[in-house]
Amino acid sequence: MKYPTALWPYSPFVKVWNFIYFSGQIGLCPDTMKLEATVESQTKQVCENILWVCEATWVEIDNIFKTTIFLTQMWDFAKVNEIYGKYFLHKPARSCVAVKELPVWAQVEIECIAYK
Repeated sequence: MKYPTALWPYSPFVKVWNFIYFSGQIGLCPDTMKLEATVESQTKQVCENILWVCEATWVEIDNIFKTTIFLTQMWDFAKVNEIYGKYFLHKPARSCVAVKELPVWAQVEIECIAYK
């Protein structure tokens, strides 16, 4: 397992029929369980964690049809969007919201829904 282990009592993903619901991923490095420092490095790590969940569930990233991005600072949107766009070339439906805080002081979190 290469994605970070859950910090609290929840599953990294749940399969329901042909749908896979990814729990929100933050920029924790799976090897160290430490949070990346910048919003750019966190976003890259979030996307890598999503790829690992895809691998664990035998689904391609192109099968993700909905994402939700949570940002602690909306002015980081352009930076996050640039990195996100390199991973999600198929452009799934997406929402992006600003939130007051994220777990362990993360700056970005992304959750996904895929169809297998």
